[in-house]
Amino acid sequence: MIGLMTFGCFVYLIATEYISAKKSKGEVLLFRRGRVPRLQPKLDEEANADDRVNTETLAQEKTAHDAPASIQKQTKVFHWDSVNYDIKIKGKPRRLLDDVDGWIIPGTLTALIGITGAGKTTLLDVLANRLTMGVVSGEILVDGRSRDSGFQRKTGYVQQQDLHLATSTVREALSFSAILRQPETTSHAEKVAYVDEVIKVLEMEAYADAVVGVPGEGLNVEQRKRLTIGVELAAKPALLLFLDEPTSGYQTAWSICALLRKLADNGQAILCTIHQPSAILFQQFDRLLFLAMGGKTLYFGEIGDDSKTLTSYFERNGARPCGKDENPAEWVLEITGAGPGSESTQDWPAVWKDSKEHEAVKAELARMKETLFQQPVSVNDSDALRPFAVHFGSQLWVVLMRVFQQYWRTPSYLYSKVALCLFSAMFIGFSFWKTPNSLQGLQNQLFAVFMLLTIFSNFCQQIMPNFVTQRALYEVRERPSKTYSWQVFILSNIIIEILWNSVMAVLVFVGWYYPIGLRQNAVEADQLAERGALIFLFILTFLIFAGTFTNMVIAGIETAEAAGNITNLLFSLSLIFCGYATSSPITPFSTL
Repeated sequence: MIGLMTFGCFVYLIATEYISAKKSKGEVLLFRRGRVPRLQPKLDEEANADDRVNTETLAQEKTAHDAPASIQKQTKVFHWDSVNYDIKIKGKPRRLLDDVDGWIIPGTLTALIGITGAGKTTLLDVLANRLTMGVVSGEILVDGRSRDSGFQRKTGYVQQQDLHLATSTVREALSFSAILRQPETTSHAEKVAYVDEVIKVLEMEAYADAVVGVPGEGLNVEQRKRLTIGVELAAKPALLLFLDEPTSGYQTAWSICALLRKLADNGQAILCTIHQPSAILFQQFDRLLFLAMGGKTLYFGEIGDDSKTLTSYFERNGARPCGKDENPAEWVLEITGAGPGSESTQDWPAVWKDSKEHEAVKAELARMKETLFQQPVSVNDSDALRPFAVHFGSQLWVVLMRVFQQYWRTPSYLYSKVALCLFSAMFIGFSFWKTPNSLQGLQNQLFAVFMLLTIFSNFCQQIMPNFVTQRALYEVRERPSKTYSWQVFILSNIIIEILWNSVMAVLVFVGWYYPIGLRQNAVEADQLAERGALIFLFILTFLIFAGTFTNMVIAGIETAEAAGNITNLLFSLSLIFCGYATSSPITPFSTL
């Protein structure tokens, strides 16, 4: 023991001398082999000495600035009247949205602002039909009609967090969304061609084949936000586009806002929450919905040139004049008491309720409901009411390919899986090398079988992180947008694991079955093929059981760590009550 400890310390000291910490490389883009774009060489060679492509190099590339005419234009009007949202917190009712009105017209960019806790994201979730708790009242209509079962897949929802699969490329992420979310009547070639159009609109040609990766080695913040928007655009949303604070915290806020303006000018209907915009950014929006604490409306209407329409409303109702050099967005937050350190004695939600502007909004909503409802409904789209755009088989195939791609592009997982299975099998096999046909030899062979089963916990814990990564993406974006069903998600993970576990079963069989002498037993019994095939099937069944057992546990547990602990507990219980430790009376056929 002392010698082993001394040897371990010696190896550790040697390793610390020769293995240094990984140095920071700044922002580095990663490309698949053979997909690195040909870019102009940089003037400063030392800044990019390792000859990698970074974001500054790509910034030199010229890209398109006009949206192609083929990008989906929206034609339907989305409007809501007296929307309320009530939930119970610690048994007490609480209203988060209070009589919110508004509409979104194609070709316009609507801003949604308010202090933290005003209910901006809650309103987006209510309008996008993404809430699973609470009570929503009021009318939420599309062209005067209630939202149908296909509403969620016909809208795009760009969330604040840019969650993507790190192993996919930009083009693959867009293609995945286009193939599964565009109507089944659209051909595969047309969907792929539409992805190219989206890439041009979002000015992502220079890094279209780059791997998403992780921050620092992959897309930077702005590129990830563009990809998040692109994933929703690639779905060809027929109704509208929701965005939750796409410019919050980004140095490239102007770039994102200009992109939204371009999309709106191309016919997109966009509702976007923003946080403390500059005066220039604020002018990019056509209409404003301003919420106070408790989800009460302070203003809904046009912003106007130089924000005159907005500022004149508040000035007429008792607010101080907005200075020429003031930011209208910050000014309106300050005079309503929503800005940091500001206070207001006036009840602005009540002012809005009693205003002529509010009466005009109510009248316009009533007119929209009456006139739009009378418009003829298109009956050509037979799949309009389907919750998913494509059928089950297509969903399963596309998701299977992505899961397999994730495994293949994560060599650390595959290497560790091979090492665990092969080295454990060989270690056990050569530890009981050619056991003889004797009582002791039979005991050794049985103990080798038991030792092989002890890799169960480690085998399960290797699978869990990949499942958690896929599930996070599915729960946050793909399930609410009706990209594919939960059955497809579970089946795809199980099937891919079965494929890799079948390969692992071959390695375990070769590294364990032959060294311990079980083959010689089969030869002497003249059952070489039968026993060999039976042992292989036992090993395959064990690994498949381990994989499906893992999916069963992790499906209901949030983190891989907690699921790993539960797996260890359940495996221990299976050994106690169903394994070698069981007593004779409770063992099946013990009386035979």
